[in-house]
Amino acid sequence: MTAFNAEAYKTTTHAQWQDAAKAWNDWGRVLQQWLGPATETMLDMAGVAHGSHVLDVAAGAGEQSLAAAERVGAAGRVLATDISENILEYAAENARAAGHEQLDTLVCDGEVLDVPPASFDAAISRVGLIYFPDQQAALGRIRRALKAGGRFAAMVYSTPDRNGFFSTPVSIIRERAALPPPLPGQPGPFSLGGSGVLASVLQTAGFEDIEEHVIEAPLCLPNASDCLRFEKESFGALHQMLSSLSPEKRESVWDEIADALSAYETKDGFVGPCEMVVVSGRNGKEIQ
Repeated sequence: MTAFNAEAYKTTTHAQWQDAAKAWNDWGRVLQQWLGPATETMLDMAGVAHGSHVLDVAAGAGEQSLAAAERVGAAGRVLATDISENILEYAAENARAAGHEQLDTLVCDGEVLDVPPASFDAAISRVGLIYFPDQQAALGRIRRALKAGGRFAAMVYSTPDRNGFFSTPVSIIRERAALPPPLPGQPGPFSLGGSGVLASVLQTAGFEDIEEHVIEAPLCLPNASDCLRFEKESFGALHQMLSSLSPEKRESVWDEIADALSAYETKDGFVGPCEMVVVSGRNGKEIQ
């Protein structure tokens, strides 16, 4: 079995988000409608309130960063961090357009996050922790950044059977491209979704008073073709999985995915099954 290469994975992930940045930002309204309620739960569990200083790790185009900025107001601060400079440019642009001068951005790898110790009241990560090869390194840096008593909350997908809108394309691509199962330690969309898995990861990192909430978050769109376009334009990992196939075979796979996604169409439109797990923990003491 070939060993998982974390550095190569990071290089590929950076390239994926550099390329997908515009599309991910363009789908921002859909992201807000889809993940907005679960995001509010995440912010609640992190204790984000007026005047808070908030760290957002793997922030992407910053839709949830802006939600945090709304809460903290002019008296607070939000720092949105991400490995992709392209996507953070959209986060900064969105903040300016919304008049959120209290939101800053920082390009960095979350595993080596370098911010002043004990400088944040709260930290969040929405669908980002699942893609860190060394989650404990990232969580250690997040704990170091939090004040004593500060809380961190992360949102991840639950299990494949509860997330058909995403797991269906992944399984089809994996079969058609003859991809092996994920290697031990390899990050991925469902790597932290099992019952108690994320809670255990936070506990291992030293967080206390762990809380977990499971939230239904169906992806609702006019039809299945919209879901296909959403994933085809902005889910860079799917394109990476298809990279070994010829252009003709790739299109054939996308056609198969379109047929499979049509199973989630209802009289009210496309309703893609999705379930999120939100877990939070408290930093018991300052880490120097």
